[in-house]
Amino acid sequence: MLPVLGWTSTVLIPLAFIGIFFAWPVVTLIVRGFTADGAVDLTGFADVFSRTSTWRVIGQTLLQATLGTVGAVILGLPGAYVVSRLRFRGRAALRAWITVPFVLPTVVVGVAFRSLLGEGGPLAFLDWDQTLPAVVWALVFFNYAVVVRTVGALWERLDPRPVQAARVLGASPLRAFVTVTLPQLRPAIAAAASLVFLFCSTAFGIVMVLGGRRFANLEAEIYRQTTQLLDLRAAAVLSIAQLVIVSIALYVSSRLRTRRETALNLAAVATTSRRIQRADLPAVIVTGATITVLHVLPLASLVARSLRDAQGWGFGNYTALATQGSRDALTSTVWEALATSVRLALAATVIAMIIGLLLVTVLSRRPGKPLARRGIATIDGFVMLPLGVSAVTVGFGLLLTMYQPFGWDIDLRSSGVLIPIAQAVVAVPLVIRLVLPVVRAIDPRLRHAAAVLGASPVRVLATVDWPIAARSVGLATGFAMAASLGEFGATSFLVRPDSVTMPVIIFQLIGRQGAQNYGMALAAAVVLGLVTTIIIMAAERLRDAGAGEF
Repeated sequence: MLPVLGWTSTVLIPLAFIGIFFAWPVVTLIVRGFTADGAVDLTGFADVFSRTSTWRVIGQTLLQATLGTVGAVILGLPGAYVVSRLRFRGRAALRAWITVPFVLPTVVVGVAFRSLLGEGGPLAFLDWDQTLPAVVWALVFFNYAVVVRTVGALWERLDPRPVQAARVLGASPLRAFVTVTLPQLRPAIAAAASLVFLFCSTAFGIVMVLGGRRFANLEAEIYRQTTQLLDLRAAAVLSIAQLVIVSIALYVSSRLRTRRETALNLAAVATTSRRIQRADLPAVIVTGATITVLHVLPLASLVARSLRDAQGWGFGNYTALATQGSRDALTSTVWEALATSVRLALAATVIAMIIGLLLVTVLSRRPGKPLARRGIATIDGFVMLPLGVSAVTVGFGLLLTMYQPFGWDIDLRSSGVLIPIAQAVVAVPLVIRLVLPVVRAIDPRLRHAAAVLGASPVRVLATVDWPIAARSVGLATGFAMAASLGEFGATSFLVRPDSVTMPVIIFQLIGRQGAQNYGMALAAAVVLGLVTTIIIMAAERLRDAGAGEF
């Protein structure tokens, strides 16, 4: 075992980080909803929940999350089958492509769908811009990968012999799937659905760009109440309502994730992928059509329209990225914002990896005492909360708490340091979920053997855990970088004129009048999407069969 001081530091440092920069802001926000002038006052709840608009927003949040979840699960199952059970040229590239939309900045996706469905877009005749179908389509765009990767991880480990026996006994491929395969996949499907619902219920950039006021969810309404109406108490009450919804979803997701991990451990490690046969064609066709309509169409529309300006086809919109837009719409150029985004994302990635790997070291242990096991389970649940709590809530809470924190005579809100910290808070759960399953799968006998041979705890980590987990750590680094680059919810509260990030500047361009500003928004979205794609494609090369979630 590590010395007591070492274990104490390994536990306390990440818990202190999450406690100060996540739990404290969120709790402060909750208290703001229950108090007025330092005294308990629940009239704010009565006022906010008596408004018809509040229930409309809550209803929209639940409706969008439900429809997005159903769509992602239905469309994702054929994709999970294709990438997990079939062998064909380009399968690795297809896996990577499916993953990229999950980490694309939400603003980029919103702009892509606006270019497709909005005025002048190829599908403008559908009149779907600023409608519920547009929002749901974009939510499925994001979360398709969650279903494919989560369900596919279990599917590729299932023993194929029961299905083969059912087919020999006369069952059709559909009946064999429904009666044999589907019951085995149920833990993974349920876990994926709960996770998708969680992500859909906290979507921000998509709804802000595609939904408008009519289809605003709780995230967008909290932002409006804070930045436009300056009604902090109403925003706090709505944040509490959202916290209740996502806490329930997070609890369900945690329980179902445990069942999925149990199913993964029980499943045989199958190496039975086979070449495409005639019976596989329906799944292949559905997957191809889904990826084309769901992913390729909006992204292709974004790229095509970014290459067209008032003078015709060309790179005019990209040339304009070196300016501050029409009528000086921006405080900095897009290229300056990209440099700022990369700098902040690098800092956030370093923080997220340090905090995440310290937590993985703790959470991967298997103590013998029941009390210690419960403690690790509690820590696991606590550090996963940022995955489910709104980034808007985190950003809003940081604004409330980081003025002279702990009595120090500093204002962190104006320092710029809060942006990478907020981005790291959002990225830490991704790091844990990608690395922890790999480290947990390490045979404890390897560590015990190294210790018996005289290796210190630190050397055991360096010679046993690190070589096995190195690829997943590299993958997690790429995901953390991409997530930080595209983070919009918390960052939108914390940016300053000299530290505007790419997602924020794209959103600003969309809101400004003028064809040049809109064209610049399209070009900037392509640039940010391309940078994110390069990062994820490079990171995906490090993924192996033992990779974690997402």
